[in-house]
Amino acid sequence: MIIEVKNMSFAYEGAPLLFDNISFSVGRGQIVCVLGPNGTGKTTLLNCLANLSIPTKGRILIDRKDTEKMSPQEVAMNIGFVPQFITPSFSYEVLDYVVTGCAPTIGTFQKPKPEHFEIAQESLKQMGILHLAHKYYNQISGGERQQVSIARALAQRPKVILMDEPTAHLDFGNQIKVLRIIKSLAAEGYGAVITTHNPDHALLLGGDVAVIHPSGEFIFGSCKDVIREDFLSSLYGVELHLCHLAEIERDICVAPSL
Repeated sequence: MIIEVKNMSFAYEGAPLLFDNISFSVGRGQIVCVLGPNGTGKTTLLNCLANLSIPTKGRILIDRKDTEKMSPQEVAMNIGFVPQFITPSFSYEVLDYVVTGCAPTIGTFQKPKPEHFEIAQESLKQMGILHLAHKYYNQISGGERQQVSIARALAQRPKVILMDEPTAHLDFGNQIKVLRIIKSLAAEGYGAVITTHNPDHALLLGGDVAVIHPSGEFIFGSCKDVIREDFLSSLYGVELHLCHLAEIERDICVAPSL
């Protein structure tokens, strides 16, 4: 396993525990969808995995090494993070923005070398968006920005990529494109942990599901074992149904009516 989370809890200063006693692991080629209503700690969980927030208790191991004993650079060489909102301070060309993902392998106060630009170009090519290389990041569409942000994470050459609501604010077509990218990255051996509000996205991706329930309970298991009608209805507080569509050979999550 690449990431091992052992009995982790987190609370903001002066606040009650957001989540408690969480344990799970993430390996190569594994997709983990983190589900839960607003405010249950999905983004905070990713921040802990990325070493941006420090757990109140418990341990996080990367390749069996405690993150408390790792430098930010060491963590970044293993974990790529795509936050929900990215607003560059300057109007970078896409290629220049993606090359900043190579920062963990660029020495302090050093400029990117030709090999770093080659890595950035390869990441854009891997995402199928090399044609965006010389466009400005703030002048491309939301779906393109999300794909560029994933390319930047790939330029880090990580083992696991964390994505916070990667389909948020995207139109339906771009949501499907991003989900296909996640699926293809897992097929290439990357681990992927994504947060989502949409249980149907978890059904599309398959893999495993981590659920932070408003009750404080943490559930982890395969998608087919965790995602059940009664559980989803309890989780989101509305009646939901799982229906199998033979025409497309998959289950979907739907509300019966409004």
